[in-house]
Amino acid sequence: ARLYKTGDLGRWRADGNIEYLGRNDHQVKIRGYRIEVGEIEAQLNRHPQIREAVVIAREDQPGDKRLVAYLTAKAAKDDSANALSIEELRAQLKTLLPEYMVPSAFVLLESLPLTPNGKLDRKALPAPELGAYASQEYVAPEGEIEETLAGIWQDILHLGEQARIGRHDNFFDLGGHSLLIVQMQERLR
Repeated sequence: ARLYKTGDLGRWRADGNIEYLGRNDHQVKIRGYRIEVGEIEAQLNRHPQIREAVVIAREDQPGDKRLVAYLTAKAAKDDSANALSIEELRAQLKTLLPEYMVPSAFVLLESLPLTPNGKLDRKALPAPELGAYASQEYVAPEGEIEETLAGIWQDILHLGEQARIGRHDNFFDLGGHSLLIVQMQERLR
């Protein structure tokens, strides 16, 4: 008999214990927050220039789970008059959703990958590249302190050697969060 209903999936094992199998919805837990990615997708799909939007939690680095939005635009990429501005989209989401629900990265795709059955293939969504994260126009760090800080950010955020952290970049817009601040403080010491 049903005791209560949750979004969790489980099964009885032969030894009488319940084995946790995951969620039957797309709710994720990131840094202590339970997030229903459908809410984020609904806000993205309201945008007049977005055809489709999917949000997933990616853990490309162990222990570093981040929200990533995958979008397809209504206008063609070469249509500059109707081009989708990721910065405007990010700013709009910040007014509609709590900060922890705004994706760290936005990946613009021609089309979303599908399984042979025509459903979204979440496993085939590509990892975001550096350009998918918010960054400002590059202005080189000045002085030893800024250069050291940029190097620490690059390492902690796992941005790779090609990343250029500038003076005006924002730690949180690049994918940082409060738990990484502790690591950064230790490295700065």
